[in-house]
Amino acid sequence: MKFTVYQDSRRGARKSNQDRVGYSYSRDALLLVVADGMGGHLHGEIAAQLAVELLTDQFEQKAQPALANPLQFLADSFQRCHEAIYDYAARKQMLEIPRTTCVACIVQDGVAYWAHVGDSRLYLLRGSKVLAQTRDHSKVRRLLDERKITEEEARVHPEKNKIYSCLGGVYPPEIDLGGKIALSDGDTLLLCSDGLWGSLEDDELAHFLGAFPVLFAVPQLMDRAELRGGKFGDNLSALAINWHDADEKEISGDAFVSTQKLDLHTIATHVDPLTTKDGGAFTDDDIENAIAEIQAAIAKYSK
Repeated sequence: MKFTVYQDSRRGARKSNQDRVGYSYSRDALLLVVADGMGGHLHGEIAAQLAVELLTDQFEQKAQPALANPLQFLADSFQRCHEAIYDYAARKQMLEIPRTTCVACIVQDGVAYWAHVGDSRLYLLRGSKVLAQTRDHSKVRRLLDERKITEEEARVHPEKNKIYSCLGGVYPPEIDLGGKIALSDGDTLLLCSDGLWGSLEDDELAHFLGAFPVLFAVPQLMDRAELRGGKFGDNLSALAINWHDADEKEISGDAFVSTQKLDLHTIATHVDPLTTKDGGAFTDDDIENAIAEIQAAIAKYSK
């Protein structure tokens, strides 16, 4: 596999950043994940971090060096994340269970597979054309599908942030599976939270990602979305790759990845840990306790 990867997550105008992103790859498979947590006093962050870390943990165990069934892996792993978050809330005797949206993609044998819950999105672009896009699990999306509102009305709808499927929470998640699409040289995969796509037009996304490499396009899109969000701006996160059929010799550093020389059992994972840098509301003790809770949950659900 050969790809160029770029990821970024910003707090926006919120007091803390509840978004989490990460990716992991073996010689023959790649996992991309974005999660957008919901819940007060660090619990949204924990739900999102737990989802990303448990997904990458499952990938590290089972991509040796490829997955037997990528779509089944995604469905099973999402369900395991949901149960781990629910169990975390039960152990803490929480009145409200933390939740997180999640979108994840597997690329294996040059084919992309994905799953999502909630309104974090995946876009697959070839040039400036969107070949595939996930459909939000939201009330506004349903109203659009039923042609009860227009696209213009959806952008300013007062309930545009209400979703009906997530990991965690009281109800079982509605996990949508998609993909099984062969990638071509130069294709772009973008996974992002609603803080990014919610402030941008679809044409903008398609134009920037079709005209420029992700190393340039994604920071530009993040800047635009953050500026438009202003003092009410949400957390915003993006994880994107350009897929390559040939070596990209002009790209230096860690952005360009070629897995050809990886050992069969070597897996590289890039997930940022919980820290206090994304918000001043939490102490070092808060973070250390949260990390311990996440590690305990992963140990219990890692099989």
